[in-house]
Amino acid sequence: MALTVLVYQRTSSPLLSALTFAIGHLPWLLGGPFLATIADRLPRHRVLIAADVARAVVLAGMAIPGTPLPVLLALLFLVSLCAPPFESARSALMADVLDGDRYAVATSLTNITLQLAQVVGFLAAGALVTVLSPSGALLIDAGTFVVSALWLWAGLKRRPAPVGDEGPRSVWRDTGAGLRLIGRSPRLVAIMGVLWVATLFTYASEGVAAPLVHELGSDATAAIGVLLSANPLGVTVGGLVIARLVAPDRRERLVVPLVVLSLTPLLAAGVFAVLTGPGTMPFAVVVALLFVSGLGSSWLIPLNVSFVRAVPAAFRGRAFGVAVSGLYGVQALGALAAGLVAEGVSASGVLALSGGVGLLAVAPALVAYRRTQTSVAGAPAGEGPSAA
Repeated sequence: MALTVLVYQRTSSPLLSALTFAIGHLPWLLGGPFLATIADRLPRHRVLIAADVARAVVLAGMAIPGTPLPVLLALLFLVSLCAPPFESARSALMADVLDGDRYAVATSLTNITLQLAQVVGFLAAGALVTVLSPSGALLIDAGTFVVSALWLWAGLKRRPAPVGDEGPRSVWRDTGAGLRLIGRSPRLVAIMGVLWVATLFTYASEGVAAPLVHELGSDATAAIGVLLSANPLGVTVGGLVIARLVAPDRRERLVVPLVVLSLTPLLAAGVFAVLTGPGTMPFAVVVALLFVSGLGSSWLIPLNVSFVRAVPAAFRGRAFGVAVSGLYGVQALGALAAGLVAEGVSASGVLALSGGVGLLAVAPALVAYRRTQTSVAGAPAGEGPSAA
């Protein structure tokens, strides 16, 4: 967020601001499935700790005052390279430790925690960028990774690397096996379609958060943090409701209506902002609609459980890597596309397009998801166990 604001202040370009926002996701698109294989080749606790240590070191380098902007963006890209192995190892390790409804509840709690962290992070970032320099904010960020690495080192049980029955493996073979596993399973393809298409359009407008806040009549940096925190706050509330009040056998049936709910408020907010004109629509109304969109975005929780049920244990790191690589990749592409469109239309117009086009684009994936609810995935022939 600090770099996104800095770029927009220097250039007044929605496209360059969106590019900065997208850089944090590009490593997933460029090398996510390849990097994610590390989670299935090494002990997962080592992958987690090493990734956090590496990010702390690079972020400390970014905090050096006077670092040129191109160098900062390059270092941001290096920080993001650590995310695919970390997230794949974390997701696979949770599935190894927990099963059944315990995993579903843990997934809900994890997503809620992550969303709360985003809410606090966006709000704190808006305040820190206002009070401190970007260097100070980045140094604090480096410190959080140090804390995480120490916590993981002290608290995680040491487990060996996962073992499959496919014999000696190479990184390229592991990557190919994960892709083939997904490609041969209509259920996984359907799940991935919902995940990627819905995410692409739901979060595309985050790439133009700075110009959107400006269009709504606010120049306060802290307002960007408030705008960006609305969706994760909604996901937090929605996740709590799903985890505590919805029976396990009903959660999967909520995916379709929740996806629709995540996109409709974007269309409404964008259309109303366009019709009322720049600086006319109350900022609080847009924030409230983004919060409702976040409530709908809690579809990620039951979808995640469906994904785990369809993937054999020995392939979870690779499968998660492919899924999350696409997830962050489409977020990067969405942010870039939003910035490009915002060069020609208003930021609120981008918001309306995200919701309207997204509803149309995700419909085929939702139909396939409903049609394949009784399907499961098996490992590629000769390359591992099949799902029970």
